[in-house]
Amino acid sequence: MALAPDISSSTDPYPVEEHGTPIDAPGLNYFVFGLFFIFGGITSLNDVIIPKLKELFTLSWTEAMLVQFCFFAAYAIIGIPGAKLVKKLGYMRGAVAGLCTMIAGCLLFIPASQLVTYPLFLGAFFILASGVVIVQVVANPLISLLGPPQTAHSRLTFAQAFNSLGTTIFPIVGAAVILGSLANVTADQLTGAELQAYRAAESEAIWQGYLGVAVLIALVAAAVWMFRDRLKGEKHEASKGLAGLDLLKRSRFGFGALCIFLYVGGEVAIGSVIINYLSEERVLGQPESVIGWMIGLYWGGAMVGRFIGSYFLRIISPGKILAFNAMGAILLILVSTNTSGQIAAYSLLAVGLMNSIMFPTIFSLACEKLGPRAADGSGIINVAICGGAIVPLLYGVVADATGGNLALAMVIPVICYAIIAGFGIFARRPA
Repeated sequence: MALAPDISSSTDPYPVEEHGTPIDAPGLNYFVFGLFFIFGGITSLNDVIIPKLKELFTLSWTEAMLVQFCFFAAYAIIGIPGAKLVKKLGYMRGAVAGLCTMIAGCLLFIPASQLVTYPLFLGAFFILASGVVIVQVVANPLISLLGPPQTAHSRLTFAQAFNSLGTTIFPIVGAAVILGSLANVTADQLTGAELQAYRAAESEAIWQGYLGVAVLIALVAAAVWMFRDRLKGEKHEASKGLAGLDLLKRSRFGFGALCIFLYVGGEVAIGSVIINYLSEERVLGQPESVIGWMIGLYWGGAMVGRFIGSYFLRIISPGKILAFNAMGAILLILVSTNTSGQIAAYSLLAVGLMNSIMFPTIFSLACEKLGPRAADGSGIINVAICGGAIVPLLYGVVADATGGNLALAMVIPVICYAIIAGFGIFARRPA
């Protein structure tokens, strides 16, 4: 249903505009869809890299989750500076700056792979993610402004479907390229020069894959640069210091930012271990190289759900849909962890379908009527995405503490989804 307009009194200590002014830029939404596709695919590649690096460097789950920690820590560090950069350069030039940073991060995988040093891989993930953050600061508010504010929930969810298209395609291709030889030999079977040679050989697939991604990003950056002056009516409110932190004093925005933290953390925690989870004897009992492609089902469910959700969000309260999906995710996790075989496998994969509308719905509910402060709000929301650094690391600690019990550690995402369900109920009415 359409949301009723907000009514703010002159005594409101944190005033915002009723609606942001739509930007006149016909056809630009297609470029924004491309941005969602790129940074979605980049993020989901981590789920393929984690089992690869865990095997190559014989890591514990806590050590393996440092990949997500370094990647998503960039959101906490770069989120607010990224918003400032976008406000200074404008949306289109800001997007190009982010894409170029992503290219630099991809290229850093070459020396990291050749030197076969885990900390260098972590540094490459951080630089790559820094570019993703800047691009995401651009994409989320921009798609909201490219049309009527009444349909912002639906439009952002539809755009996020292209994000999910990237998260579906990239890991399927990545699993085929990067996980191909894991079934033949493992690093813990080798020592000395043989181990170093094995790690160097296996790392080649990583840097070659990211080199291909760098080329794709360069093409997108060139296209965006060609249309850098396309926007008409772009406005940004000047800000100083830690822009947007005052918005956290609004209960709706603050609760929403917390839920972004928890949602991203829960989604990433599940995605990070799902290949290893499915390979367990209790579940499918197949090697990672055989079932690695199934990660695409997890992200593919999110893609299908977003296309469907973009319709239902027009006719049903977004908050109610959010609460329903969060409770559905909890139910599916409980089914998976208390069963075995294909039921355990596909019920966990189906959590991706429940995840589908969560990020765009939480984002738009939290940021309703921010007007020219949209970039500030987006910057804070992007900082909250650092939940992808903290929650998976906590998951890894719990998994290690329970002897590698990935099912028992699922209590962490269950708690995350329970709080998100509460936000859906809280935000079921207009801001």
